Amino acid sequence: MTIRTPALLIAVCMVAMLSSGCERETATAPPAARADKTFLADNAIWRAQRRANLLKPDGWTSLVGLHWIELKAHYIGSSADSGLRVAKGPPKMGLLQAQGGQLFFTPEQDVALTLDGQPLRDRVELKTDHDPAPSVIGFDDGKGAITVIERGTRRALRVKHADAEARTGFAGLDYWPVDPSWRIDARFVPHPPGKTIEIANITGMLEQTPNPGAVEFQRDGKPYRLEALDEGGDGLFLILADRTSGHGSYGAGRYIDAPKPDAEGRVVVDFNRAYNPPCAFTAFATCPLPPPENRLDLAITAGEKAYKGGH
Repeated sequence: MTIRTPALLIAVCMVAMLSSGCERETATAPPAARADKTFLADNAIWRAQRRANLLKPDGWTSLVGLHWIELKAHYIGSSADSGLRVAKGPPKMGLLQAQGGQLFFTPEQDVALTLDGQPLRDRVELKTDHDPAPSVIGFDDGKGAITVIERGTRRALRVKHADAEARTGFAGLDYWPVDPSWRIDARFVPHPPGKTIEIANITGMLEQTPNPGAVEFQRDGKPYRLEALDEGGDGLFLILADRTSGHGSYGAGRYIDAPKPDAEGRVVVDFNRAYNPPCAFTAFATCPLPPPENRLDLAITAGEKAYKGGH
């Protein structure tokens, strides 16, 4: 399914115009002016890619269901008599069974399903998002997908569909104006190896999350500190709330992806790239919330504003 991303095209055009302008003005434009153009262009590209990722056929706006697995066996389908009734898809898809800590799925024989892109006809074990290669059950000619997620001691089916109303009726993203002063040079203060911090998610569950250190910075002469999380990627993950939370930005807080610190412990935190969690767009996500340590007495008037659409 082809998704048009006008914002991405606009960003590319903007970069092209800015680049050509820089070439003409190299001899006369001061370094600060050239840096500002690059900064604006980089943020335009980031915003366009942010939108494109949300609107992928399997992006966060495609979520149509989150079904907690409570029994030893559930029939799955969109029919009214299904034990786990999905919002979109075939009336009867198959039988989900929990046995000895494992999950197994037996498909209906007359339904076209796939497992990890291959035809699914026999009983299979389903891997979760905590496994190296989570299983993906596909349906509706690839428009729909079912995966298993683990949150604490519970497991659930996460269901996505390219025709989700949150995706087809996407209302767009709104931002504060890009402001270079919110791209802040911070200092990383490491914690002892193995330290964790308790993070609650929007469903009320608590999970101990790797907490490699804190990021300290100053704004208007005042010091602030954010506990950083390590989710196994190439950088630091920051979850924060501030004085704009519920007053311009999403009430449950925002996220920032920051690079890992350099050898001297320096790290750049660009609040222009603060973004809403998936729960701003769908009721079927399990978003982690800011820990108490990351609730700042500071109005961060930068980054993504509250989503104006509904779910």
